[in-house]
Amino acid sequence: MGVPRFWREQPHRYRLEGTRCTNCDRVYFPPRWVCPVCRRESVGKMERHKMDGTGTVVASTVVHDPAPGFEDQVPYAVAIIELDEGCRLTTQVSDVADPHDVVPGMRVKSAFRRIQSDGASGVIYYGTKFVPLVEQGSTPS
Repeated sequence: MGVPRFWREQPHRYRLEGTRCTNCDRVYFPPRWVCPVCRRESVGKMERHKMDGTGTVVASTVVHDPAPGFEDQVPYAVAIIELDEGCRLTTQVSDVADPHDVVPGMRVKSAFRRIQSDGASGVIYYGTKFVPLVEQGSTPS
């Protein structure tokens, strides 16, 4: 299997797919094999669950001193997002004029974006980032 196909087949990376316990109905991201509440597979079967991809910013920060490979993106916002299903994840928030505009309570949705690349002629890595959610009938600020 080639490298691009390997990454495309990572459901949680590209399709925001987690798991849901059929016993207690809790949703987890990233996926889990055993529900930490029910504790064993015989009580609650874990099944794949595709997240809606919408949520709310719980906390955020602006990165000015990036990790290697992200120098061309600074400054950028990183936030803890609580998905509408109840689970939380840490992710980059893009498509904002000023990364300081990313604040708690802001509604966001998942978007497929370029994460980074290995040089000018290298592999380009894509994945899920979050962008501001513009509710129907409202205008972006």
